[in-house]
Amino acid sequence: MQITKVARMLAAARQMGPELEQKSYTVMALLDGGMLRRHKSWLKAEPPAIVVATIGSLSQLLEKQILKLDSLRVLVVDEVDFLFKSSKQVSSLRKLLTSYSSCNNRQTVFASASILQHRRFRHDCIQQKWTKGDVVHVHVNRIMPMPACLYHRFVICGRKAKHQVLLSLLQSDLPESGIIFVGEQSEKSKKSGQAPSTTAVIDFLRASYEGSLDILLLEEDMNFNSRAASLTDVRKGDGYLLVSTDIVARGIDLPETTHIYNFDLPKTAIDYLHRAGRTCRKPFSDKKYYVTNIILSEERFVLQRFENELMFHCEELTIETQG
Repeated sequence: MQITKVARMLAAARQMGPELEQKSYTVMALLDGGMLRRHKSWLKAEPPAIVVATIGSLSQLLEKQILKLDSLRVLVVDEVDFLFKSSKQVSSLRKLLTSYSSCNNRQTVFASASILQHRRFRHDCIQQKWTKGDVVHVHVNRIMPMPACLYHRFVICGRKAKHQVLLSLLQSDLPESGIIFVGEQSEKSKKSGQAPSTTAVIDFLRASYEGSLDILLLEEDMNFNSRAASLTDVRKGDGYLLVSTDIVARGIDLPETTHIYNFDLPKTAIDYLHRAGRTCRKPFSDKKYYVTNIILSEERFVLQRFENELMFHCEELTIETQG
């Protein structure tokens, strides 16, 4: 939905260009979740020039031959490293790259903030015929993965004090808007009927936080309409505290976010990079932005590993908590 909105703006601007031939560019979003019949009627009524889709929704239409890629000229695959790591989506992605369309007839763009071992990846692209042979690697910010205006901090506390530390940070930081990242609920925890960590954080903040920011939730198990409603509330223009799992760590563009709080550390340095990338997104801004990690003493070495891999420095904070 987010990318479709930007694509439509760009398409409209191209139509209005005085030096260009007046041409209409229809942009269509293929949304997940039981909309097959609607997509079929839309495609028939007005065949799009640009399609924005998840791998799942696109594969569904291709398998049922509702959509064909005979005239495909440009294929952009965003967050490509994540898709190739996801066992659910990698087979569909390989089919898309080799069976439903040929690399010889299209330009292929693979994008991500974190394509590791890019020389090996480029070799695989050519060998597996995902791309043509003349692959060009474009690397932005080769030296510094993190922007200079982004400051990293950490607080060490006991497990039972984490909620109170988070509240103290919110009271002292006074963020314009923020995202609080909480770890995914384990399968064992789900089966035992325990409430997810996001619920505990949301309930605590709604009971204890007295600031002006709206407290919102976005997590994996929410259905499409609930997710869309949360993001609509976030984009209303008022300040927000969005409690979320890693579902928003990639791609979500919320330029008003000034603070990231890692209530639970991410599993990898790459996950840390993508979480941190949810802030510091306003072009030409000279503001300071913050990523704050609430960690146990035994997690300090994990954070140090992230610092070494991503080449940033994390400053320790001492927080006075009530009770």
